[in-house]
Amino acid sequence: MVLPTRVHFIMKKIGFLSFGQWDASRQSAVRSARDVLQQSIELAVAAEQLGADGAYFRVHHFARQLASPFPLLAAVGARTSRIEIGTGVIDMRYENPFYMIEDASAADLISNGRLQLGISRGSPEQVIEGWRLFGYTPPEGGTDADLGRRHAEVFLQLLKGEGFAKPNPRPMFPNPPGLLRLEPHSPGLRDRIWWGSASNATAIWAAQQGMNLQSSTLKADESGEPFHVQQARQIRVFRQAWTEAGHTREPRVSVSRSIFALMNDRDRAYFGRDESSDQIGVIDNMRAVFGRSYAADPDVLIEELKRDEAIAEADTLLLTVPNTLGVEYNAHVIESILTHVAPALGWR
Repeated sequence: MVLPTRVHFIMKKIGFLSFGQWDASRQSAVRSARDVLQQSIELAVAAEQLGADGAYFRVHHFARQLASPFPLLAAVGARTSRIEIGTGVIDMRYENPFYMIEDASAADLISNGRLQLGISRGSPEQVIEGWRLFGYTPPEGGTDADLGRRHAEVFLQLLKGEGFAKPNPRPMFPNPPGLLRLEPHSPGLRDRIWWGSASNATAIWAAQQGMNLQSSTLKADESGEPFHVQQARQIRVFRQAWTEAGHTREPRVSVSRSIFALMNDRDRAYFGRDESSDQIGVIDNMRAVFGRSYAADPDVLIEELKRDEAIAEADTLLLTVPNTLGVEYNAHVIESILTHVAPALGWR
């Protein structure tokens, strides 16, 4: 069956995705956990002022990177007024979905409903089975992927805001009638949950669950074709499954890319020798294709990006930023794309 394709020249939401790394070396502008948290907030503020649409952050445990997202998301929400605020992604193997409801809803309310929460099974870890150290184990006969999906399913159910807990007949404070739900409840957040998918099968599962789709710079190599071609097919398969599931709203799809417009000597020193192409590797026993980076003068970049089929299919583009180079430089990276590349592609 041939799935329909989309035209390239459509408006897109454009945000940044930060790995939130810190490094104590002299070459790094981000030398501590305090630095990366405070600079993440400042970059989100700067991105909003530049006209970007989203500030997204990676989540990794046991690493010198951002780990607990909700204090950061709440702080960004308090300092900004328009930009979307999200994750890419929270590893659900580590999460208590009940406590997560309270944190996510609070952060969403602080931001006046701007949270775009990316969740998934998670990426390869820094430690062996770290989720066990957090107190979680897969269901009997299941895998850690089953564990992550089960936590996600519970989280999605709780997001509906339906009562499920039997009230105490002698409570400390008066209860509303009926079964109780977790508080606070943020109406609308359920429609702003995304699943990070690395395969066609998990993209279909995400659509069936009514989640938006996040697809990153790697996916399972399912056909041997170029990365962007496989990713575009994944997006079309997701949309078809969404339609077949009978959902009434329009789903959202994001892809992430490393894209650098070479505007000055500093840009060329950092990225000017990048002759990037797709790479094949093995990740968690899965043959994966890793998408290329883009670094060129704006006119060359525009022509290269026109040929990226997956970007054409998506409604949201997340620019992966080298956060250890500091807020000022990363704001320049974002502004260069918004000003010198996006308009020529019809994204602005």
